[in-house]
Amino acid sequence: MFSFLLSFVASALLTLLVIKESRLHGPALDDDFQAVQKVHSHSVARIGGLSIFLAVALSCAISAWRVPAMTGLLIPLLGCASVAFVGGIVEDYTGRVSATRRLVLTMLAALMGYFLLDARVDRIDWAFSAWQLRYMWLTLPLTVLAVAGIANAVNIIDGFNGLASVVTICMLLSLGYVALQVNDMFVLVAALMVAGATAGFLVWNYPVGLIFLGDGGAYFIGFMLGELALLLVMRNPQVSTWYAALLLLYPTFETLFSVYRRMFVRGKSPAMPDGIHLHSLIFRRIVQWAVGRKEARALMRRNSLTSPYLWMFSLMAVIPATVFWRHTWVLMVFCLLFIVSYIWLYVRIVRFKAPRWMIRHKRN
Repeated sequence: MFSFLLSFVASALLTLLVIKESRLHGPALDDDFQAVQKVHSHSVARIGGLSIFLAVALSCAISAWRVPAMTGLLIPLLGCASVAFVGGIVEDYTGRVSATRRLVLTMLAALMGYFLLDARVDRIDWAFSAWQLRYMWLTLPLTVLAVAGIANAVNIIDGFNGLASVVTICMLLSLGYVALQVNDMFVLVAALMVAGATAGFLVWNYPVGLIFLGDGGAYFIGFMLGELALLLVMRNPQVSTWYAALLLLYPTFETLFSVYRRMFVRGKSPAMPDGIHLHSLIFRRIVQWAVGRKEARALMRRNSLTSPYLWMFSLMAVIPATVFWRHTWVLMVFCLLFIVSYIWLYVRIVRFKAPRWMIRHKRN
């Protein structure tokens, strides 16, 4: 818990400093209120990832000093993550780093992790057997695509106050819990560091978005989440590979479904942003309030009330993954159930037939 508390306090204080010190975020203000994915009505700094990264770096340094045996893993992990972080934070400040370049940098970070941390996909479990992947030409691209994909997926679900933060905190705590069960102290400490830093940022991001996670924060947290999930599963054969698949299924399937929707349904580039993600549809078609749709206070209120829907939905994957982390066939069944539930819910909302328990009626 020391790692969690240290990261939490450091991140909360550093985030407050970033909010108060305008010189730190002057060029990184999000003031484009007309973009398709924007749901705020005032200028907000989008460099929350800076405080999270610095808090984790501080925690890594102190943990390496207290437990020198972890230095050989914590420092390379932070070094790899910093490559993914740089692409995002530069985009936050300049707006000139394309999605393709950010993805390439994250893939480079995963490539570094492959060689420096031995973080690689070398097996895939099945109900009564396991496929051993022994060839670099197969494990290398699979590893790079998996880790970079998770980092990009976290960036995609970062659409409302507290949404990506709470979802990733739950996933990181799950990683910590399972790491504790298998006595993997490195993954436990690293997961608690990132979870604590994200929680410290969340204090200022939810319910009122005083600062945004930004691309830097999303790519950094997403990379750490993907890398730690991979390390936990591959370092501990008793943990099913389907644990990681189910744990990360919400952002992963959101991304895959978005690519399918943009390319095959709408005939557009998969990199082109749109406003019909599941969280966007819930915001527009379910969370309804009496005050005018463009009035600032009503917009902020609806923003904060959207995220809890997705928190609960993501827990449909996180909780069973945490409970059944070693039972492959059970995890596979829950993966299928989650995918079916996602598609069913999405179609219902698109057709204006959202389940009644989800609908918030307008106030008089």
